[in-house]
Amino acid sequence: MIEHFLKLFPKLRTFPHLPRKIIFLFDLFSALFAFLLTTFIYVELTSIPINWNRFLEKALICVGITGLSFFAFKTYSGLLRYSTFKDALRIWFAIFCANVILAIIYFIAYQRFFITLSIFFINFLLTFIFIFSFRMLVRVIFDYVNRIHDNRIKMSPMLVYGVEPSNINLAKMIETGDNSNYKIIGFISTSNISHQKIMGKPIYYKDVFYNNIHKFNQVKAILIQPEDINRLEKQVLAEICYQNKIELMAAPSIQKWKSDRNEINNFNIEDLLGRAPIEIDTDTIRKNLEGKRALVTGAAGSIGSEIVRQLCQFNLELLILCDIAETPLHQLGLNLKEAFPDVKFVSIIADVRNKGKMEHIFSAYNPHCVYHAAAYKHVPMMENHPGEAILTNVLGSKNVADMALAYGAENFVMISTDKAVNPSNVMGASKRIAEIYIQALFGHLEKENTENSPSTRFITTRFGNVLGSNGSVIPIFEKQIKEGGPVTVTDPDIIRYFMTIPEACSLVLEAGNFGKGGEIFIFDMGEPVKIKDMAEEMIRLSGFKPYEEINIVFTGLRPGEKLYEELLYDKETHNPTHNKKIMVANVCKQDIKKISPLLNQLIEISYSCDNMKIVKIMKQIVPEFVSINSEFEVLDEH
Repeated sequence: MIEHFLKLFPKLRTFPHLPRKIIFLFDLFSALFAFLLTTFIYVELTSIPINWNRFLEKALICVGITGLSFFAFKTYSGLLRYSTFKDALRIWFAIFCANVILAIIYFIAYQRFFITLSIFFINFLLTFIFIFSFRMLVRVIFDYVNRIHDNRIKMSPMLVYGVEPSNINLAKMIETGDNSNYKIIGFISTSNISHQKIMGKPIYYKDVFYNNIHKFNQVKAILIQPEDINRLEKQVLAEICYQNKIELMAAPSIQKWKSDRNEINNFNIEDLLGRAPIEIDTDTIRKNLEGKRALVTGAAGSIGSEIVRQLCQFNLELLILCDIAETPLHQLGLNLKEAFPDVKFVSIIADVRNKGKMEHIFSAYNPHCVYHAAAYKHVPMMENHPGEAILTNVLGSKNVADMALAYGAENFVMISTDKAVNPSNVMGASKRIAEIYIQALFGHLEKENTENSPSTRFITTRFGNVLGSNGSVIPIFEKQIKEGGPVTVTDPDIIRYFMTIPEACSLVLEAGNFGKGGEIFIFDMGEPVKIKDMAEEMIRLSGFKPYEEINIVFTGLRPGEKLYEELLYDKETHNPTHNKKIMVANVCKQDIKKISPLLNQLIEISYSCDNMKIVKIMKQIVPEFVSINSEFEVLDEH
């Protein structure tokens, strides 16, 4: 019968959800019908004839009070086809409260306590049965229709990794999803709780599943929440799925899933390397940023654009987006208009090296907060163009910092890099010089303002590579794998620290929020990753065998490139902060009066093409700058 019904109504699965008003009116009608039935039962029990005038009056009071209770408890807000125990509980409380109020009113009016309670107990039961039974009937019909539809289109059987509430909620969302291509057939547990069921689906102990995976031929996919599993376990699971041709799928967080019910993606290298989500003090950040103007330099870059997106949640008065790249800045503006239509922003094409333009921006908009992400960051390119590295990374940072001070910005946050520590290349050394200037500037302000704190807090954040950034190794590997290889790695022993772009930018906002000024904050980058291992894993995740189907070629270290990066140099130590992901470095601060002559000389000579002279002065400012695999190594011999 249902089959014929489906043939007549093939779009029943996607039938539009009933409007709340219709559900509300149906609930009121159910309450009225329950009251009528209760009245007939009362008449049968007491043999008292119905006074229809009184009945109409009582019915209106009953429906009115019940309707108010439904409105207060929002019983009509849920989708009928996804009704749950929580919906039943909400309906139960709404009807209970309504009948308690009605019982009190009728007792006061008619002074018959026992009969009043009896009547409204019956009315309460009937109303609840009618309303919730209708919801369950709708859900049963849709569940049955879904099962028939699932059998017809042969949905992929999927196991959910984990038995925590978040895993179960995801499984429920997939089960009730209108357009899901997967069917949940069980759960994988990290503890030995086999022979039990969740949602009527069996639970398989992880070790038993791994050792007997050949018996699970029907499993076509495994769904995980990457942030809930450590890196080693993800590597093991990815390898097992690869060997047995099982899709490994990554689920978003519950919050993100609710906004996009179909966002299940293939497991990728970011999921493998990513760590548990960081916790930041969002409320305090919002309190400090709400109603203020924020300037982001390098706004169209990978780091800058993510800082911009995260700032959009804090009710700013104005976002000032500054970048020299025209097309990416335009695209960022289009994206913001679509994703954050209520956020007011202005896009400005400007070069941080142009002091006059920077002053114009500050005088026109007078930002309270400055996030300086504009920088040249490609190591080999800057090794060939040290003058450009100085003019952008040093002069540009100096211009923006000087304007922040001159126009009374509350804070200035500079994005630095782990390559600034014991730098072996021009890019890292240029960022270290920028760090030195920012710290020296704040130190000078502290000396001049012995009684009061400086008006502007200058803060530096230092972290390593971010996944998916412009120039990141991951897009390069992806392109090489897509083209059939080979994948190029500089050295088999090279290691790097990685964190996701959202994670890095969240920590930037957090550090900028609680920094008092003059600090260099370093971020917990987790465990270092061998680039060779990453390349092998990306090849496997793409369905190929490393060195056989896709080869890996080692090309040698590039100019200025180290085997590993550091977050502190030898003379630095660090202290913890209230956020365990952020530490503050105890660095050797320099006097701005001593470094200014060398700094000015460096900037002046950077307009020339005399790379040796430029780098020689850089090494005077940063004594720990020792070139590696570079033409500038000769400068370290003296």
